[in-house]
Amino acid sequence: MNYLLAFIAFNVIVIVHELGHFLAAKKFGIKVNEFSLFIGPKLWSTQRGETTYSIRLFPIMAYVKMEGEEEASANERAFNNKPRYARALTAFGGPLANLILAAVLLTIVFSIQGYSTTEISEIDKDSPASAAGLQEGDKITGYGGKGVYLPLDLMQFLYISKGRTADIEYVRGNVKYSRPIKPEIIPASTAYRLGVGFSTSTGADSNVIQTVTPGYPAEKAGLLAGDRITGVNDMKVVDRSGLVSYLEKNKDKEVSITALRDNAEINVNIVPKEDKIPEQYILGLAFTARNGNLWDSFRESAIFTYSIVRSVGYSIVWLVTKQVEFREMRGPIGIVSEIGIAVQQGPNLMAKLIYLLQMTGLMSIAIGATNLIPFPMLDGNRLVLIGIEAIRKKPLKPEKEAFISMVGFVLIILLAVYAAYNDILRLITG
Repeated sequence: MNYLLAFIAFNVIVIVHELGHFLAAKKFGIKVNEFSLFIGPKLWSTQRGETTYSIRLFPIMAYVKMEGEEEASANERAFNNKPRYARALTAFGGPLANLILAAVLLTIVFSIQGYSTTEISEIDKDSPASAAGLQEGDKITGYGGKGVYLPLDLMQFLYISKGRTADIEYVRGNVKYSRPIKPEIIPASTAYRLGVGFSTSTGADSNVIQTVTPGYPAEKAGLLAGDRITGVNDMKVVDRSGLVSYLEKNKDKEVSITALRDNAEINVNIVPKEDKIPEQYILGLAFTARNGNLWDSFRESAIFTYSIVRSVGYSIVWLVTKQVEFREMRGPIGIVSEIGIAVQQGPNLMAKLIYLLQMTGLMSIAIGATNLIPFPMLDGNRLVLIGIEAIRKKPLKPEKEAFISMVGFVLIILLAVYAAYNDILRLITG
């Protein structure tokens, strides 16, 4: 059921994308020949005005077929005969629809469960953050010359910087500061894990489970998101660090875990799983989470959407410069798998729904932003070609556009196959 919901969510993202193109085309008087749900042989269709609405055999994806989009047409309402601004806005309509969908979904999520800020809630003693003079209440606004809008931004920049000293920018009161900071580098190591994730690394709630990793011992033992781990064997657990330290010493020996669930105590026996942990970069701080009204939640969803769109752009640069490996790419299989895993984390129907909305919003941003990349076969490429046409005062020759599209199609297929290979490998190996 979880993966069925994930599959539906992925299709909703794609359908909304195509609906954005469709509505923009209609707005600018472009003739739309067909709007199809799914791909493959046609199962059903109906004619409404000049447009055929159809459902096809394979229940994935969707597409809009506009007159004059793929080849020149003499029809005055054809895509190729419309003004540049109309073509550009029609091309932009798909990604825009994805971003709007994401903002709506994330507004709902943030209204229910709150959102993370870049305001510091805690600083570890003798940490890089403490040494740099940061204090609780400071709001981080930049790292390494790049703006920080979410805690996720800081995590990405730390990963890319590989522990090098960088300037951290923050606001205290109404005054802006910038100071150098040297992250603590934790070498790659072997860890013994239960397969649970926590919402924070420090503090009173750092022993409350936020996620349970599928296939790991904690899931098999029946631990759920929301459980508070209070003991391991005969030791009392008051925070995450105590649990982690104990597991490091215990290694792969079976442990008895005590947890609170709905004020009732549960006990399970678990054999930790050995994991290889990559090198990590730590500042030693935690961020404040807030609950806001509907307007606050919408504002935060817009900031979140912008930040993720920006990170997609950064990711392309990091891929080209080999700061991120191509094996980390994900395709449709991986996207559905990620949504499915997220849905599994919920201990009840409401939690599952929130996870589903959150992951669908995130993936909708990623798909919308990716389509803006100036790569053949993507909306971004069409926008670039329209821009070139505006500069040249005339369009490229059809054969040149066809050649660019052909090369792009081959590259897209190769990337899709490679991404699918990575997705399947992850599903098999975990």
